[in-house]
Amino acid sequence: MTDPIADMLTRIRNALMVRKETVEIPASNMKKAIASILLNEGYVSGVEIKEGEHEDIIVVTLKYVNGKSVIGGLERVSKPGLRSYSGAKTMPKVLGGYGIAIVSTNKGIMTDKQAKAANVGGEVLCYVY
Repeated sequence: MTDPIADMLTRIRNALMVRKETVEIPASNMKKAIASILLNEGYVSGVEIKEGEHEDIIVVTLKYVNGKSVIGGLERVSKPGLRSYSGAKTMPKVLGGYGIAIVSTNKGIMTDKQAKAANVGGEVLCYVY
């Protein structure tokens, strides 16, 4: 697999389209950090890590309000073929501040607001709105 983050976002997007309650994703440290950001920002209602025989699995419990998904869209920004970086002052705003950008910085994976507050830039991984 060349882009595991895009695979994670696609699994979540596909599960939302068929109104699944949970989605299972093969685990890595970056995916765990992205899932915990989604949980902290209120886009999903639960994240659980199951230990498997060969690899760990992240079980994400999706969140719905009145039958509609809380996540309106997931968009991969920085791809393996074309990386996208942003400085602290030029951090992108998603939907005028209603969405979040997940950024990989030298201080860890964080949201655009946290990166701006810490005055660090980095690779813009994805938009969630």
